[in-house]
Amino acid sequence: PSTPHARQEAEEVILKDLGALGFSDESAFSIKLAMEEAVTNAIKHGNRFDRTKKVTIRWACNHTSFILTVRDEGHGFVPKDVPDPTTPENLALPYGRGLMLIQAYMDRVEYNAAGNEVTMVKENR
Repeated sequence: PSTPHARQEAEEVILKDLGALGFSDESAFSIKLAMEEAVTNAIKHGNRFDRTKKVTIRWACNHTSFILTVRDEGHGFVPKDVPDPTTPENLALPYGRGLMLIQAYMDRVEYNAAGNEVTMVKENR
């Protein structure tokens, strides 16, 4: 469901998997933060807080890498059109920081053509 509680349930399972595979606390923190931002964006911007819509969270991991995909039921967006939140004229704007954090904490980030799905990769170092 498109709720923060459902994200937390998935997060618990994912963090347990990461620990079992030997991911560092730093990598687990990065993944947790990126997931929180991506799911929050999916709930808020994609599904527009509509609890009848779903956020799909898929992941795959092994000892060397973790792949996370988050998809919402919204119309999508164009990531390059989101204003840079670090420029002086955008500092007070309430958006863009989550995307910036995802880029900073994950090793690779890709969006589907529709803009309603993000796939992130974190290498286990």
